[in-house]
Amino acid sequence: MKQKKSIIHVQGAEITILSLRDDDYISLTNMAAKFGGEDLIYSWMRNRNTIEFLGIWEQLHNADFKGGEFDTFKNQAGLNSFHLTPKKWIEATQAIGIQSKSGRYGGGTFAHKDLAFEFGSWLSPEFKLYLIKEFQRLKDDENDRLNLNWNLQRTLAKVNYKIHTDAIKEKLIPQWLSKESINMVYADEADMLNMALSLVGNKTIKQLSKNL
Repeated sequence: MKQKKSIIHVQGAEITILSLRDDDYISLTNMAAKFGGEDLIYSWMRNRNTIEFLGIWEQLHNADFKGGEFDTFKNQAGLNSFHLTPKKWIEATQAIGIQSKSGRYGGGTFAHKDLAFEFGSWLSPEFKLYLIKEFQRLKDDENDRLNLNWNLQRTLAKVNYKIHTDAIKEKLIPQWLSKESINMVYADEADMLNMALSLVGNKTIKQLSKNL
């Protein structure tokens, strides 16, 4: 499955957004970098309230989530000896809300937007509000482009349909046929043409959507 990558800028920080599992995941690594570094992610995940929030989110969205391991982490949260990394959380509970991506460029810890916004609140309420604003701006822009492509495709389909139906009249229908026969031939050819244009149009729209 093709992975789409987008970039937004929030208070001078460059934040990467990936489309995974048909949803948007925001880079916690980029967010933490603005406030001091990736250790902030580990500090956030040591918090009992964070563990509870992550666990409830997984229970709502992930049928394979391991609740037993979640309860173990929740009971240990707050202890001085407790330490939890994104990778450990994912492997132990089969969580899907947080993703750990490898690679020097574009790697790091990503979280579903619901969780990323929560991390943003923990970092800075002001930063969270600007993050939501820029994220929504990105989504609005993507929707505008999708609508533009859709309207363009519909317009082209209408123009092509008119051109081809005129060609049917001129080239495929013998003039010596009766009016009733002409209408039947024209209707059959036009229906076939409409079906072909519809299939091509749908394929084009799907391709445009993937490229957005």
